[in-house]
Amino acid sequence: MSATVANLVQGPATVYIGTFDGTTTREPANAAVNATPAASAWTDVGGTTDGVELSINQEYKELEVDQVVDIPGRRLVKRDMSVKTNLAEPTLANLLYALNDVNGGSLGASGAGFSGYYEPAFTDSATQPTYRALLLHGWAPGSGSNSQSKRRMVHLRKVLSSDNVEFAYKKEDQTVFSVTWSVHYVSNAIAPFKIVDEA
Repeated sequence: MSATVANLVQGPATVYIGTFDGTTTREPANAAVNATPAASAWTDVGGTTDGVELSINQEYKELEVDQVVDIPGRRLVKRDMSVKTNLAEPTLANLLYALNDVNGGSLGASGAGFSGYYEPAFTDSATQPTYRALLLHGWAPGSGSNSQSKRRMVHLRKVLSSDNVEFAYKKEDQTVFSVTWSVHYVSNAIAPFKIVDEA
């Protein structure tokens, strides 16, 4: 088998976060796959370490009949998608994103001698979490001899930080926010994700 060198991909992705409104109106157009998303709708969370990992886990249920010993087929019964990364810029704004705004938590303005502060919500009643949307802007398989010239944009339309958020201060290690965003169902008219490759 011969390898198509132009289809080999390597390189980092940039992570953008935006609000979730149940529509696709804030998403970049397919033709804008090579452009930076609009700053009015998307915030670059900054540098990451150890890459950005998109995982799509699919669970299939086997069908069976008494008359056949082989498995006649399978049906998809669950799809669990997630994005894992380490936010290398441990700012209060990134902490707010990693903690899903903590059900109404907020960032306070700066003042004399301090640049700002964070306080989580602490009411005793359950509230709905703050869903977000993510864009992963990375590389796609190229064409011709220039294998790294094409871009790929992954639209993740409804996400929630669903794992423990961890960060540590160590002498020998960089402080990062470890975060996992899980992808959720949007509606019967909007798919939970879309992947666009540049032509």
